Amino acid sequence: MVDIWREAVKVRFGSVDRSDRLTLWGIFNFFQEAAISHATDLGVGLTALAETGKGWVLSRLSLFVERRPACEELIEISTWPRSMEKLFALRDYTIRDSKGVDVVRGRGAWLILDVEKRRPLRPQLFFESLPANEGINAFHGTGASVPPASLKGRENLSKKSERTALYSDIDFYGHANNARYIQWIQDAAEMDVLTDAVQYRLDINYLSEVLPGDTIELWTGPIEDYGQGVCEGELQDYPARPALAFAFEGRRPGQNPDDVGQAVFRAELRTGS
Repeated sequence: MVDIWREAVKVRFGSVDRSDRLTLWGIFNFFQEAAISHATDLGVGLTALAETGKGWVLSRLSLFVERRPACEELIEISTWPRSMEKLFALRDYTIRDSKGVDVVRGRGAWLILDVEKRRPLRPQLFFESLPANEGINAFHGTGASVPPASLKGRENLSKKSERTALYSDIDFYGHANNARYIQWIQDAAEMDVLTDAVQYRLDINYLSEVLPGDTIELWTGPIEDYGQGVCEGELQDYPARPALAFAFEGRRPGQNPDDVGQAVFRAELRTGS
């Protein structure tokens, strides 16, 4: 077993956009695969938990992108369990370039789920023997609010599109995969906003699982107070030169025209140049 999992990979063609730089989905996918590999190495991977009727579920994640690596660039992905917070097991991530500079930082809050009952379990029951990695933080400063405990619902959103969860959306646990939500967000955003951005900050809260056949409405709108982040201290104003900011929300359709529906995820994206 290793305390910190590291993988050296090349950024491939399918993970970049027309700017020849890594996409948000590409980053999430790298992080997801590295976390699965590390969990397996630590004895708490998909198969080990499935044998006892349990599984991993991502509840929220914060992602800071200082620079977007280019296609064919060699990068190192690192991930490690960090600590536990109530029902959440925290995991940090970084992407480091060939010069040894961290260009992407992330932190996810994961739940252990009773798959049959769809209820979270206390992670302390499973991870007493795992590395705590105290003092090893992807984020500088306190990082107390990363990922954010919640993102507020916003009233100035407009409906952009609808998506129905189909075969390619559904993962091992029978619901839409966490990285697929990021693709939905990318498709709800303006193409030039994502393509032109040099820096990103994305915060996402997963509120409810999406099952096969579920139809989800994608809503989005600008955040007027985009200079203020959702975190405290050094993390508040990232990116350092915010250019634009947008809120996203996935909703189950309402029962009537006045019903805004139930939110299944909320996300906020800030871009910098």
